[in-house]
Amino acid sequence: MAQQDWTPSVSPLRQVRAHRGHSWLSALLIGLALFAASTIILFITGNVNLYPTVILIGNFLIPVVFVAFLYDHQNISQLTPERVAKSFCLGGILGTLGAATFESFLIRPAGPNHGLTIGSAMLVGLIEEGCKILAVMFMARRMRHDSALDGLLLGGSVGMGFAAFESTGYAFSAFLASQGHISASVVVTIARGMLAPFGHGVWTAILGSVLFHESLPHRFRLTWRVGLAYLFVSFLHGAWDGLPASISPIYLILPPGIPISAITIAISVVGITVLVKLYHLNLHQQTTLNASHA
Repeated sequence: MAQQDWTPSVSPLRQVRAHRGHSWLSALLIGLALFAASTIILFITGNVNLYPTVILIGNFLIPVVFVAFLYDHQNISQLTPERVAKSFCLGGILGTLGAATFESFLIRPAGPNHGLTIGSAMLVGLIEEGCKILAVMFMARRMRHDSALDGLLLGGSVGMGFAAFESTGYAFSAFLASQGHISASVVVTIARGMLAPFGHGVWTAILGSVLFHESLPHRFRLTWRVGLAYLFVSFLHGAWDGLPASISPIYLILPPGIPISAITIAISVVGITVLVKLYHLNLHQQTTLNASHA
């Protein structure tokens, strides 16, 4: 049997649009300024009405900037900003609800002072990556699936929406666990914000890219490559959740005194490297294919 080519099956009528820009940088700088200002004013005045503002800005800022960065660097795409934003919000919520439902039945809590076991962490990875890619498929059900770059961007959008809502939940849980100490929520928000560009969005972007590459223009195809990509990102996810607490970790202390596991950093490098390689490969091949039909 002949080996399948990686060349995307794109329509020759696909338009080439240059999205390169710096909207992501503007969003980052403005968001950081607003987060810093609202946090400082919250602690100076003690006005608890500002607490939701601080937590929402802190947990949504990096995911939004990540998606804006992907869109700015998406040279060939049929995706509109409206579809990307809808995927971030609706897709992120659907993925979160699905994961919460399955995990409530399949994951047994380890206890208030214990993290996930390796087995439970891997199961979490399988559940959450499965729910996120199902959300991607739902959001893309009425569009053509002929560009791996579109799958990458949609996956990144849904994954980062999931990350934003999940991080907001963790911040609120920290607030309750600390018996109402706002600083606990802020520390969790900063820590998860620093790690956000290397987790959910990267994993779902990788899987979305492979899914769209393997699919027909109007029908998704769950091939062995999609299955392998699913297992790969689920492993990264499970290792991210379970390994730092299960083996003797080495921590790096990042400002403002937040410990980050060296294992987490290693997993981040692997995920980002794979995503960048997929992006450049798909961009080159799709640009070449469009040029050949010009």
